[in-house]
Parts: sequence; C-alpha cells; structure tokens
Amino acid sequence: MADKVLIYSRFPKTMMVRFAERFELLDTGGKPAREVFSAEELGGIRAMLTAGGSPLDAEAMDLFPKLGAIVCYGTGYDGVDLKAAAARNIAVGHSPGANAASVADIAMTLMLATTRRILVADQYVRSGDWAGSKQSPMMRPQAGMPGRRIGVYGMGEIGRKIAARCATFESEVGYFSRSKYDLPYQYFPTLEALSDWCSVLMIAVRAGAETQHVVDADILKRLGADGYVVNISRGSVIDEKALVAALADKTIAGAGLDVFETEPHAPDALTALPNVVFAPHIGGHTLESHVAMQNCALANLNAFFAGKPLPYGVKSA
Repeated sequence: MADKVLIYSRFPKTMMVRFAERFELLDTGGKPAREVFSAEELGGIRAMLTAGGSPLDAEAMDLFPKLGAIVCYGTGYDGVDLKAAAARNIAVGHSPGANAASVADIAMTLMLATTRRILVADQYVRSGDWAGSKQSPMMRPQAGMPGRRIGVYGMGEIGRKIAARCATFESEVGYFSRSKYDLPYQYFPTLEALSDWCSVLMIAVRAGAETQHVVDADILKRLGADGYVVNISRGSVIDEKALVAALADKTIAGAGLDVFETEPHAPDALTALPNVVFAPHIGGHTLESHVAMQNCALANLNAFFAGKPLPYGVKSA
C-alpha cells in the first residue's frame, strides 16, 4: 500500500503527477482540510505537501495528530510556524536553491522592463504613436545599466545570482544581509545605508516577522526620485500603502513586482499606476525549476517514510 500524503495547498494537477506515481495523494484542492476529509482520514496523515507561503500554524497542525513531516514545495517556508512544528516533533523540509536561477532571471526581467520602460515602449508602438511621430515624455532616454548602482537586499542563493547577473551588465553591486560574506560586492551595514547608495533596490530576503514592511516610506524615500524597487521575495517585505504613495507622488521612479501582500492581486490603486511592471508570482515558474523543486520534495518525502532525516530540512525548524 502506498504511503499517504496530504496536498495541503492548491497545486495544478500537472505539478502533482510525479508525486501521484509514488504516493497516495489526498488533495484538498486548497480548501480547509476538514471540509474535504473526515477527522478519521486526517488523523492518519503522517506527511503533507504545502506551498511555503500557505499559513500553517499550531492549530492547523493539531488536526493531524500523527503528522511527522511538512514538506514545502519551493524554497520558502514562511507560512509554517517552525516553533510549533518543532514542539510537535514535525520535520519541515523545502527546496533550497532549486528555483534560484529562474527567480533571479525574473528579477532582472522586471528591472530592465521597469527602468527601460518596456511596457510604455510596447504601447507606443502598438498605438501608432511612434509611426505618427507623436512625442511622449515617457519615451525620453533613461539611464542604462553600466555604472548603475544595484543594491541587493538578502544574499542567499537568489541574491547571489541576482548580484552576479547585475555585475555582468557592468553595474556596481552592493548588498545588505544579516551576514557579511567574502564576495566581490560592497557590503553595507544597514538597509538604510544600502538604500541611500543604490538606485535600484532588489529585494531577495526571506519573509518573516523581522522583515515585515521593512521596506517602508523611509527606505523608499532614500532611493530617490530616480530610484526603483524590485521585489521577487514576498509581498510582506514592502509596505504596499507606502509604495503606492511613493509611486504616485514620484518619490521613486518605478517598481517591478512579482509578489504582493495579498495574492492573487486584484486591480486596485497599485495596478492603476503606469510606472510599475507586474508579474503574477512566476519567478520560480519554469520547467527546470519545477523539476528541481519536485526532486527536493520527493527526496524529503521518501526519506521521511524510510525513517531517515530530511535531506532538505529547514535548519531552524
């Protein structure tokens, strides 16, 4: 009999094919587990697969008295209460670095699209304004990448790949992280200092209580009227109301966002602004990344059911 795994978050069926080949899946479809399965069924669950950002607190864990492993699909695990999991001897796993390259790529895409105003340029062609020689202030020359100061907030796997990509564009790279590393980039002791220095702030830090709304009105003001912010980590890191205000009154020049405080993000004051480029949280959404994330998740689940430590366990759990 195949081991049972609860699919706690909503995932496309195509992403679950490899898991279904190895395990018996109890899929909640993203609905509350107790609305889909009986208490008896949930009581026998030993392992679950979840999206790292899905809230999973102590009360939710207590629905599964035999739960021994929470495996996050992807790098993030910010939705999981690690202290509650540790108190219940529940191992937590994720896919460290599995999607780092593709997330770094989307960060670069958003930065270039924003700073070079690609969406505006696209519309300039489509509307016929270019063919009609219609002047547009939005089409005036913008600063290029050589010599531009790029600040990377968070120097994990994704942050390092972003920094390396920026360096190949002949940009100056600086960073702020909890730790200083032996890297060929300028280190800044605070986020404030980094923001004062750079013209583009790339957010690649993990989400958590210590980073909640850390990019606030003050940080945005420090970037200046020619500054940009790009967020590919979690929407909670930016104070979204402060961001809307900064974009609307031109405290900063623009933003590139793949993540939001509330997802999916409905049209609102933020999406109405012309100086922002959006993506629907697709940073890690490439074929190669999904294979890599699935490899890590499958390795974690196989190890758990074999009575072994998770090879990709969250170290702080």
